[in-house]
This record gives sequence, structure tokens and C-alpha cells, in this order.
Amino acid sequence: MNTRIALTIGDPAGIGPEIVAKLLADPANTGRAEIFLITTDQALEASEPRIQPGPRLHIVDWPGRSQRFEPSQATPANGRFILDSLTFATRMVESGAADALCFAPLNKGAMRLGGMHEEDEMRWFAKLLRYDGPCGEFNVLGPMWTARVTSHVALKHVSDLLTPQGVAGAIGMLTRALQAAGNAEPRIGVCGLNPHNGDNGNYGTEEGDVIIPGIALAASQGCAAQGPFPADTIFLRAKKGQLDGIVTMYHDQGQIATKLLGFDIGVTVEGGLPIPVTTPAHGTAYDIVGQGVAQATAMASAFDLACRMGATHRLQREATQAVPA
Repeated sequence: MNTRIALTIGDPAGIGPEIVAKLLADPANTGRAEIFLITTDQALEASEPRIQPGPRLHIVDWPGRSQRFEPSQATPANGRFILDSLTFATRMVESGAADALCFAPLNKGAMRLGGMHEEDEMRWFAKLLRYDGPCGEFNVLGPMWTARVTSHVALKHVSDLLTPQGVAGAIGMLTRALQAAGNAEPRIGVCGLNPHNGDNGNYGTEEGDVIIPGIALAASQGCAAQGPFPADTIFLRAKKGQLDGIVTMYHDQGQIATKLLGFDIGVTVEGGLPIPVTTPAHGTAYDIVGQGVAQATAMASAFDLACRMGATHRLQREATQAVPA
């Protein structure tokens, strides 16, 4: 299958242009998919001669291509560019011109200056796609995936935001995402919220009141999961290969573990959306822009995952189109 990837440079003031150039300099990557690169002439000039257009790599002629940016600065201009380029790439996947979207790191501060009013790019994508179903970020380290029930909220609000429906929704999203990436029967584990899983209610009751009912609800919907497990040991189970996916209750409960285990290879998947969207889990690294030292390992991992999820998405779309009205 000729999987087609819409690839953007993310924040043009960050390391995105550099790591995308390193990604595309490897023939193994350009041989995996037909790539539609959404970039700037400025980034192309800086990457010469590593990026060579050809039958498998197309430089998209789009309205933002001629713009130029100062490096290492979060401004309204590069924030607007991020939003415009992501919109362009999203519409490509929506229309069937591409099968998945992969983007280099973004700067949320610049995006807000450029006009993003949502709490993060996940919610921004959902609004752009007119999608109001469950969605959330997944963090991926090779075969291990994590999802979270709450995300970019103050820690003091987490308990009030947890519901059985939210727990079940996260389990379902993670199950379907792993299946889309090629894992037909994923083993999902669920974190508790409190120390020692609440110690039978001595340190909190969310495990019994919310999380266990959420696991049961997910099972009734065809998405089995194990747990809850204490958060301070569940990642040991995954590291030993006993789990394929982990559902955490809040942002840092999973992020600390995954970034410690593999900061340079981690991938973020915008989960639950109608289209596959992947990106490196690290940031724009303004402090090393232009030094030539940025590693492209996470970018390569994000691209690989986009190729796999894009192939599944294309098959599903073609199957749907083949069904008689």
C-alpha cells in the first residue's frame, strides 16, 4: 500500500525544520510512504541538499511557504504559521489526499499568540475537525502506550473531573488506537489515583467509587482492562512486557515515567480523533536551534507510527466507501 503522509515542520522557529530534514535525508524513511511536506522556502534553503523532491517526496506549494521567521522566538507570526500549516495538513487527510498527519514539535505559547484559544492542540484539532467525542493524548514508547483521563488541568481539579465514563472512554480510545497500530488484542492496565491505590479507602476512595466502575463500564463496551494498579508500580509491569497500554488519571502520572524511560524516542498521538495524528513527545528546544545537534529519533518514531496508523486509516476509509448506500 502506498501510504501518504502529510508532514509539517511544526514551529518554524524551533528545531522542527532541522529534525524533519534529518528524517527525510534517510532513504529508508522516504521509501516508507509518499510524503507531502508542508514547509517554508527558508527551511528548505537551510536543509539543502538533504531534502530532494522526487516521486516519493512532494514539496507542497501552499500559501505559507514564502514566510520567514526569526529562530528561537515565540511570536504571533510563527504561532499563526503553526495553526495554518496544521489546518492545511488536516484538510489533506480529511479529503483523502493523505492518510495521516505527522508534525514536528509545536510551541503552545506561540500558538496562543497566533490565535489558539483552546487549552492545547488536542482540543484545537477536535474543534477543527468538528469532533465532539472522547479524545486525548497518547504517549508512545515503542510497544508501550499511555493514555490519561484528565490532561492539561490543575492537579487540584483532577479528582472532581474523574468519572466512570471518563475512565471507560480513555480505555476505549487506547484500545482502538493500539488496534489501529497493529496490536489486535492489547493488554490495558489502569492506574489508581491515590497512594497505594487508596489503601482500602484510608488515602482516598476514587479507586472504588470511580475507577473500578469505569473499568467495568469499558468491559461492557468490549474494551477489557486490568486494575486499578498502584501508579508507582504499574510501569514496572509494562517494562516487563506484561502490559501494552496504561491509562493514567492525570498528566504527570504518566509523563514522568514515559519521559524518564525514553525522552529521545517518545511519540505523542492525538488520540480519538477521526484521523491519525502523531508528533514527537519533546518540545521545540529553542536553546539549540541552528546548532545542528537536535536528534531526530523521536521524529522518526512519530513518522513510523503515522505510516502504520495511516495504512489502517486508509483501509478503513476504502472499506467504508465500498459499502453500497
